[in-house]
Amino acid sequence: MNAPTDKGVERLAALQGMGESRLRKEDARFIQGKGHYVDDIQLPGQLHMDIVRSPLAHARIKSIDKSAALAMPGVHAVLTANDLKPLKLHWMPTLAGDVAAVLADEKVHFQMQEVAIVIADDRYIAADAAEAVIVDYEELPVVIDPYEALKPEAPVLREDLAGKTSGAHGAREHHNHIFTWTAGDADATAQAFATAPVTVSQHMFYPRVHPCPLETCGCVASFDPIRGELTTYITSQAPHVVRTVVSMLSGIPESKVRIISPDIGGGFGNKVGVYPGYVCAIVASIVLGKPVKWVEDRIENISTTAFARDYHMDGELAATPDGKITALRVKVVADHGAFDACADPTKFPAGLFHICTGSYDIAAAHCEVKGVYTNKAPGGVAYRCSFRVTEAVYLIERMIDVLAQKLGLDKAVIREKNFIRKEQFPYTSAFGFEYDSGDYHTAMKQVLDKAGYPALRAEQAARRADPNATHLMGIGLCTFTEVVGAGPSKMCDILGVGMFDSCEIRIHPTGSAIARMGTITQGQGHQTTYAQIIATELGIGSEVIQVEEGDTSTAPYGLGTYGSRSTPVAGAAIALAARKIHAKARKIAAHLLEVGEADLDWEIDRFNVKGDASRFKTMKDIAWAAYNNLPAGMEPGLEAVHYYDPPNFTYPFGIYLCVLDIDRATGETQVRRFIALDDCGTRINPMIIEGQIHGGLTEGFAVAMGQQMPFDAQGNLLGNTLMDYFLPTAVETPKWETDHTVTPSPHHPIGAKGVAESPHVGSIPCFANAVIDAFSHTGVTDLTMPFTSYRVWQQLKAHGLALEV
Repeated sequence: MNAPTDKGVERLAALQGMGESRLRKEDARFIQGKGHYVDDIQLPGQLHMDIVRSPLAHARIKSIDKSAALAMPGVHAVLTANDLKPLKLHWMPTLAGDVAAVLADEKVHFQMQEVAIVIADDRYIAADAAEAVIVDYEELPVVIDPYEALKPEAPVLREDLAGKTSGAHGAREHHNHIFTWTAGDADATAQAFATAPVTVSQHMFYPRVHPCPLETCGCVASFDPIRGELTTYITSQAPHVVRTVVSMLSGIPESKVRIISPDIGGGFGNKVGVYPGYVCAIVASIVLGKPVKWVEDRIENISTTAFARDYHMDGELAATPDGKITALRVKVVADHGAFDACADPTKFPAGLFHICTGSYDIAAAHCEVKGVYTNKAPGGVAYRCSFRVTEAVYLIERMIDVLAQKLGLDKAVIREKNFIRKEQFPYTSAFGFEYDSGDYHTAMKQVLDKAGYPALRAEQAARRADPNATHLMGIGLCTFTEVVGAGPSKMCDILGVGMFDSCEIRIHPTGSAIARMGTITQGQGHQTTYAQIIATELGIGSEVIQVEEGDTSTAPYGLGTYGSRSTPVAGAAIALAARKIHAKARKIAAHLLEVGEADLDWEIDRFNVKGDASRFKTMKDIAWAAYNNLPAGMEPGLEAVHYYDPPNFTYPFGIYLCVLDIDRATGETQVRRFIALDDCGTRINPMIIEGQIHGGLTEGFAVAMGQQMPFDAQGNLLGNTLMDYFLPTAVETPKWETDHTVTPSPHHPIGAKGVAESPHVGSIPCFANAVIDAFSHTGVTDLTMPFTSYRVWQQLKAHGLALEV
């Protein structure tokens, strides 16, 4: 095809397709306050539900007195586990192969666990009635440390599993042990360590944090007893999976279950799982025959919905004296809380943690992850990452710095020495991942040049030489490779359903289009970017392409949106569905122009007859003809459905650099510069990419510098309000500098890899490396997040670096 003419360039711009920074379609309703969220749903006769929660982390339930609550005007029901037992709904399966209590059955396992539900005319009556329910508890010993939980004398936390010596993922070694999962070659790794001239080790703790989306979790369940149909509006990142789970739990045929996810105010992994509140609202609606709404408050959200991280990690590297890494060995103790409800692919109980070799060519590697029960809330999620990739990247990036520090090598130099080289792609890691494409050396040079790296190191050295310097200076580097696009069904499934995704496109007679997807947006801009893919593939202006998601009665089955899978999986389904339509459109164009298909060229929005650009049919022409002027025997219409099961994951990568200053008198940390270079393959909308990166970096800043979920010895969560849990505002958030390279994925239809998770994954170890780098001349390697001013000041004082004011 020839280069487009001037008019062709105008037509191309009018499409607003891939590569254009077009404004988001969604923003008009959001900035006017016209979004439609679960709490906006008001159905006729709607009742409200509140939950009675345990103040104790571990206790036996001696009795529950409902009488005072039931006597209150406006209260319709108070239900406990005993009321759910006849329906066999007092326990439910988790995504990780465990079971979890819907309502506490005889004992509670964590503070704020659901004990009973109250249904009333409005939420205020329900809340008052919940306070009136009297529960008599017998306190039991509490275990919040996973190492303590594995001691022989530790109390049995899961009495329902007594006598079970195996679980969903193999043998159980202890009554509080869930699984031990391994990957890699243990023998080859041991041999490499036995002969290595240099080894380093480091223990590190990645604290428990919470995604804390703007909108809390909730649902409105409406059961029609006449039709036997259940409709539920829900804050879910995976509505089709919820439909399947609800059908399995309730016995209602899946064809009579409709799940609708309207606008969702942030997910970040927190809204993947099925929570007891959802199940209870559905049960209440079935029992009472009326719609029931449940929306949790902020304290409930932080206290009981899925957390992230809580990994205790021991890393080891083997290397040569000049810094070439020969092996990696990792052991992890993972605190899963009271029930194993982690949102991970079924085959990987530790998610994709075995991406822990990162961006480096490491010949031998082995990891072991041990899951443990404790008296904490369950449900670990991939908080803006793909199934434990954040923990994996944190581990390898800290270990690289530890090795560089021991050998006296520059952090950039040791990374460049060990990078997978461009010519090695596709590259198979020691854990069996096949990285699709990358050019790490070019990206590193781009970042170092932009930062003026040699000058920064010189400034740092000068400050360290000055005993009166008021500030320490830290320079952090992080070079990460993600594994996203979950995923290939041969490797990933949820409850036995392969992790494909889907798209249905219909072109209307007048040339506009609608696309229905198996994903669900939570702020990623799907209505804009998905339309841009279709615009480029089919030559229809993205402005007239409507994108619908989140309604299981209209959308084809899909596995939802999390783990940066929207573009790698759903984006591919869109492109391939569009290409099916494109192929049919070519046949129609050939018919209309009375030539063979091989005699046509495609140009932007039309088919031209080769050698005669004056003879053409636009897609709008073809759309009209698809309903009234077709080749003999061709089915009318112009539409297609495609289910895309990817052949591989995709592997976006990035190079991040942070420069910060630490006040020696106060411990206050000021980020001076943060440069984030991301490579997400083909870029669909640069402006939306920029917004995603800014958002992810801000969340990473929050995790590294202030977020934590601390517990006392009795299992009380000490930071479950926004007075305590750090969410940065524009005042605290640093200025971000972004950059990019482009290495398309060779197996993806449009070469895209995904980007929304990357800034969260890469920024956290980058901040950590920068803070610890400020202390590195003292030999410190083991500072633990979050790096609050007080904790940093304590380290300054401990190492004789604090200045008296």
